[in-house]
Amino acid sequence: MDTETRQASQALAEALRRIIARLAVVRPRADQLTRAADGANAFAEQLDALPERSQSWEVSEAGLLPRDFVRFSPVSGPNNPIAPPLVMEVVTGTDGEQHIVGTITFGPAYEGPPGHCHGGWIAAVFDELLGFVQLAPGYTAYLKVDYRAPTPLHRELSLRGWIDRVEGRKRWIRGSCTLDGVLLSEAEGLFIAPREGGDYLSRLAEQR
Repeated sequence: MDTETRQASQALAEALRRIIARLAVVRPRADQLTRAADGANAFAEQLDALPERSQSWEVSEAGLLPRDFVRFSPVSGPNNPIAPPLVMEVVTGTDGEQHIVGTITFGPAYEGPPGHCHGGWIAAVFDELLGFVQLAPGYTAYLKVDYRAPTPLHRELSLRGWIDRVEGRKRWIRGSCTLDGVLLSEAEGLFIAPREGGDYLSRLAEQR
C-alpha cells in the first residue's frame, strides 16, 4: 500500500470511527434514523462495488493483509474503523532491554459500565500489547487480566508491556494500564513462538 492510499484509507477509517462513536450516544427520531440508514446503505453499496483484496494467504481475522498486520488490526489499526485505536512504540531502557509503551482513549462505542470501558476490550488491548512485546511471531496460549479499578472513557490511558521470562519457545509477558500513575489493570500472558517452518506467522515476520 503506497503512502497516498494508506493516508486516504486512514482518513476514511477515522471518519467511520467518528460515525460509530456518535451512533453510540445519539437518540434520533424514527424519521431521522430512516434517512440516516438510507444514506448508510447507499455508501455501503459504493463499498460493495470496490475490488477486494486478492492475496492467496490473507489472515482470516478482519481480512488482514500480511504487510498491513498493524494498520488493519481490530485493536491497534488506524485503518480499521472498529479499532480505538491502540498506539504503541518500542522503547529501549537504560539496561538495553526493549519494552512496549502505548496510549489509548476509549470512546462511547466501547462503554460497558456507565462511563467506563467494557472489560472485554481491556482484555483485547492487553492481548495486542503483550503480543507485540515479543517483537516476533507468537501465538497467545494464556492471558490473565486483573481489573484493579474501573477504566474511564474519554481519558488517555498509559500502557506498558515487557518480557518477564523466556524458556525455549515459551514467552511469559506482563503488562499494565495506568491513568495519571494509578494502576487500573494489569495482565500476564504466555505466548508460544511458532516452530521453524512455513507457517503463517513465520511468513509474516519475513514480510514485515
